[in-house]
Amino acid sequence: MQFSFTEEQVMIAETAKAFFAENATSERTRKAMANDGVDRDLWVSFCTELGLSGVGIDEALGGAGLGMVEFAIIAEAAGAQVAALPLLGLATAARAIAAGGSDAQKADWLPKLISGEAIAACEGVPMLDFDGSTLSGVIDPVPHGTVADVFVFVSPQGAWLVRADAPGVAVHAHTTMDLTRPLARVTLDKAAAEPLANAGAAIAAIHQGGWICLAAEALGGAQACLDRTVAYAKERIQFGRPIGSFQAYKHRLADMMIEIEQARSAVYWAACAADEGADDAAMALHAAKSFCADTYFMCAGNMIQLHGGIGFTWEHDAHLFFKRARSIQTMLGNGNMHREAVATMVLGEAA
Repeated sequence: MQFSFTEEQVMIAETAKAFFAENATSERTRKAMANDGVDRDLWVSFCTELGLSGVGIDEALGGAGLGMVEFAIIAEAAGAQVAALPLLGLATAARAIAAGGSDAQKADWLPKLISGEAIAACEGVPMLDFDGSTLSGVIDPVPHGTVADVFVFVSPQGAWLVRADAPGVAVHAHTTMDLTRPLARVTLDKAAAEPLANAGAAIAAIHQGGWICLAAEALGGAQACLDRTVAYAKERIQFGRPIGSFQAYKHRLADMMIEIEQARSAVYWAACAADEGADDAAMALHAAKSFCADTYFMCAGNMIQLHGGIGFTWEHDAHLFFKRARSIQTMLGNGNMHREAVATMVLGEAA
């Protein structure tokens, strides 16, 4: 498959990269980590000034009317800076409401989510108890559950919208490895819940948006790990020469580059397939999530090791990439789950 960005997509990529490089600094990320895990000022700027929060949502619903390729471009740029933003909520909950919500639900929540006025979180569980108007159960873990204004919860029985301030909703914050994407346990005790009009469409949108978001974030993070390590390799002098000149060091960098290029192909294959409704879209989504998450984890681990002693310190950003990589590996299904799905599609019952 031949793939290249259009002029508009190149412009979006350059704009997003410049925005996050300038604004999603390490200092701001660490400040957000010390609070609730969200850089509020950056989120407002992303939604209002950059105006790309509506990517992946139709213009008729207040979005930018662009596709998942453009969303992947944004997520890749954010992931390269380990930006402390609730971007995953836009990819999952907001897209679920846009795809499967009623007209009233869309009108009530989409403008708030796209403008940054409200934050959404989403998660699925095997079982929830819905009695026709209220929902009960435990959902754990929920990314950005502690800062969400609205939840979208899904199970095999359906999909529901629940306000965070509704009676019967209790949110317990977890101590998590990746403080840029805090997790929470949400307990529902007969909490008022609105069923989404089309649960099937909502769940499909969650899977598509969530897996592409995480895969693209992982791609951006992996590339940043390589770029920063290459820069360090040129500066650090050992035995009278840059450490990047040593063969073993160069081989590790080459391994990272090869994996990243494959991950890039996987991300944009999945995004293109999703936009085009291709027959292999489901396989592409599973493949992208599993491969990109593993690539990021490998590159983040190499980044720490190739930076030597300084890479292990709290002051160095290497640990931010490593922790984000580890969380992405387990979020929205681990690699084994996604690879099993691919194997089943390829081999059928033989899998």
